[in-house]
Amino acid sequence: MRPGTVAAVAASTTVLGAGAAVAVGRYAAGAALKPAGQAPPGFDGPALTVHGTGPGQVSLTRALVSRLPGIYGLTGNGLHAVVGNVLESGTRARQDAGGSPDTVVRRLVRVTEGDLRPGTRVRLTPQVYTGSPHGALDLPCADVDVPGELGPLPGWFVPGARDTWIIAVHGLGTTRDHPMVVMPLLHRMQFPVLSLAYRGDLGAPPAHDGLGRFGDDEWRDVDAAMRYALRHGAERVVLFGWSTGATAALLAAARSAVRAHVAGLVLDSPVLDWRHTLRALAARRAPGPLLPLAVRAAQGRAGLRPDRLDEAADAGRLACPALILHGPGDTIASFAASAAYAEARPRLVTLREVPHARHAGCWNADPMGVDEALRRFVTPLV
Repeated sequence: MRPGTVAAVAASTTVLGAGAAVAVGRYAAGAALKPAGQAPPGFDGPALTVHGTGPGQVSLTRALVSRLPGIYGLTGNGLHAVVGNVLESGTRARQDAGGSPDTVVRRLVRVTEGDLRPGTRVRLTPQVYTGSPHGALDLPCADVDVPGELGPLPGWFVPGARDTWIIAVHGLGTTRDHPMVVMPLLHRMQFPVLSLAYRGDLGAPPAHDGLGRFGDDEWRDVDAAMRYALRHGAERVVLFGWSTGATAALLAAARSAVRAHVAGLVLDSPVLDWRHTLRALAARRAPGPLLPLAVRAAQGRAGLRPDRLDEAADAGRLACPALILHGPGDTIASFAASAAYAEARPRLVTLREVPHARHAGCWNADPMGVDEALRRFVTPLV
């Protein structure tokens, strides 16, 4: 090819590549920053197949995610079940559940909704319970509306005798059902618990442009929940957030006019390095060569402001004790960022590393250990 032709082809390729990156970036932004509750929750990776069931057990496709230790929800189209640890892979267990060397047999705790049939495509999810705290856990519970800047925010309130309230803030890809995993412990400890649905959730006001903002908008709804608690008898609040909900909790604790009432923070898999998380989420939809441009396009579409989002990772702004729960293998939120945050404020921050925990799934991977860490942390805060 002549030099002019080569230059023209190169220019065309560049233009097409940039155009494709922008298109992919917009798509990636929608996928990465879609508010929780608009898609079935589940860990990233390929879906699993149900190969068979037996008394108290279910056989699933053998994969890293299907072999995770702990307790999880199992979600599919019109389906929700609860599964426990992997069972011994003896021939009897495999035969009873229709398993094989290519499958994993897990304890089947219950089927909450739908039918668990062979061939069903499912995902493991940190959301163990569905419905409401009363229906799922037999806890006393009231439906409440928290006045927010965009409109009423639905919430569940589980009463307790203490005047320190726990405000639970779910994160990426989950709903206010997720915090129910810690409600039995908190109820036994007599903490009132408010689990909030915020902008973009089902039943709550829509998010701007239909996209989440890594807590930079959502913190205002956490602030509204804090004010609601203080108006209804709380003297102090503990903010308990997962993923981007943890980021929103951190921002609320730093920005809210009532932040002096925040007694502590519990942060499960907090998104402290939003760039890392945006890259990880965009990579689900964008080809590797286009990822850098796709990330910039996603950032632009969502209107993310680095100067504001970086506030969440500023440990110097922390004014109360914090417990961070995080798995070192988290592919969505940076464990290194959590470790650096804890190292910067060792007198205020306790980091509990939870091996094998997926993103926002620390309780699931180690229920007893996390419950004990939570009990020790919140007891002095009352």
